[in-house]
Amino acid sequence: MQEVASQHIVVQDFPAGRPSLRLSVVTETWPPEVNGVALTLARLVNGLCARNHQVQLVRPRQTGVDLAQSDIGFEEVLMRGMPIPSYPQLKMGLPAKKALLSAWAVHRPDLVHIATEGPLGWSALQAALRLRLPVSTDFRTNFHAYSQHYGVGWLRKPIVAYLRKFHNLSHCTMVPTRALCAELLSNGFQNLRVVARGVDTALFRPDQRSDALRSQWGANERSVVLLVVGRLAAEKNLDAAMAAFDAMRANHADVKLVFVGSGPQQAALQQRCPEAIFAGSRGHDELAGYYASADLLLFPSLTETFGNVTLEALASGLPVLAFNTAAACDWVLHDRSGWLVDGTGTDTFAAQARELAQQPHRLTDARLHARTHVAQLDWAQIAAQVEGVFLETMSRQRGQIGLGDAALIHER
Repeated sequence: MQEVASQHIVVQDFPAGRPSLRLSVVTETWPPEVNGVALTLARLVNGLCARNHQVQLVRPRQTGVDLAQSDIGFEEVLMRGMPIPSYPQLKMGLPAKKALLSAWAVHRPDLVHIATEGPLGWSALQAALRLRLPVSTDFRTNFHAYSQHYGVGWLRKPIVAYLRKFHNLSHCTMVPTRALCAELLSNGFQNLRVVARGVDTALFRPDQRSDALRSQWGANERSVVLLVVGRLAAEKNLDAAMAAFDAMRANHADVKLVFVGSGPQQAALQQRCPEAIFAGSRGHDELAGYYASADLLLFPSLTETFGNVTLEALASGLPVLAFNTAAACDWVLHDRSGWLVDGTGTDTFAAQARELAQQPHRLTDARLHARTHVAQLDWAQIAAQVEGVFLETMSRQRGQIGLGDAALIHER
């Protein structure tokens, strides 16, 4: 079986004062686009720059007037892109192998890190291998799991095959949880390293709790406020959240339900539950207050590679009810900082919610412990872990001919 590195790398082994690396980070999404990949990758890049590394960010141009940013230790290279079907606000990078070969041949990075597996990511992978550069990748999105929610379940196997080929050509693939690592190993993925996502522990704090915000929701100190954060879409399994709300409302006199986010299911949810509060999309500063002011985060998704909202909620002192998967599997302590539901059943998820409604003091007790387990996951710590993986990847690539030459031979 493929060896998997420990989730916790000792930070002091990789001090910030070491010589800086030239890193080229390739992504097809970046702020101001709002999604987990863009936001967490931006945090990681900031952390790497803070550790004295020089980062070249390669991404699609987002608008016709988009200009490349440049600062000490950071520069952007903008490539052609096109809107993603059904998501016109997002861009997909177009193939750019020739341009990347030219750029990296002149200014050779120490390592290429690829965050997304689209056409631009594939071009970057091929260019890096051609130039025999160390290359690492991120597994950030369960595209294969999404297929069943959009009527194209038959695409699951081809998508997995493509993702396996993509990541196995790299020298290292970072995955955010042990459970996902085990799943990918069983599907033939290689060279995996587990590195958790980070959380802004300075922003997401229990003391952001606001009685004024709770009052806007019609809640008082005896109310139980359930919070759902994320895209309102089929792949988020929101039927389970609604079932949990119904179960709690049947067993507690005062339960509120607050949705933060937007998406194609919003109209149907509003029709089904007109008494729920739909707050729309919120910036991180506002979101911090929402987490801290609620009493339980409902996170029923079964398609996440991680689920950043889990860490944000816990850091805010908000207990989490989730299926035993993704970030919850690693970071929620059952019946201490939240509750983990085994299996995938909506009824089981609702049954756990019903039990909590009957014993609301358990929610109060869990608030006291929610932050403790994730307090060390600030982005400075995660950047140090990623730096360690980069150094390991560079060392491994220098000691072998393997993957890069195999790709060269295949292309000739």
